[in-house]
Amino acid sequence: MDFAAAMPLAGTLGVTIEEGGKDRVAGKLPVRAEICTAGGIVHGGAIMAFADCLGAVGAFLTLPEGANGTTTIESKTNFLGAGPVGSVLIGEATPVKIGKRLSVWQTRIRTEDGAEVALVTQTQMVLWPA
Repeated sequence: MDFAAAMPLAGTLGVTIEEGGKDRVAGKLPVRAEICTAGGIVHGGAIMAFADCLGAVGAFLTLPEGANGTTTIESKTNFLGAGPVGSVLIGEATPVKIGKRLSVWQTRIRTEDGAEVALVTQTQMVLWPA
């Protein structure tokens, strides 16, 4: 999938998808100064957007037959640590529940050396033809 075309924000942030399947989506986010706070730490909004990209890919890959797409309807983030400029964040999204109308995904985000950065739970709504 061309993520730059399908998910322009992912391309802008620098998100790469390393693995994508119905049971797991993994990706990376290089922490650049442009996505950091004044203190050189990745902005919480960038972390949330990274997790949303991964969960959205998972939700898309698990869409029921006949569905048009998916959209995020709820997201909750626990910030657990910092992602300093120059580091690379590793994200792993796994399904909590896959249903006909909704799917719930949990994304763990860590630094490359394993330090916890965030835990995100999001709900994706399945979009059906009108």
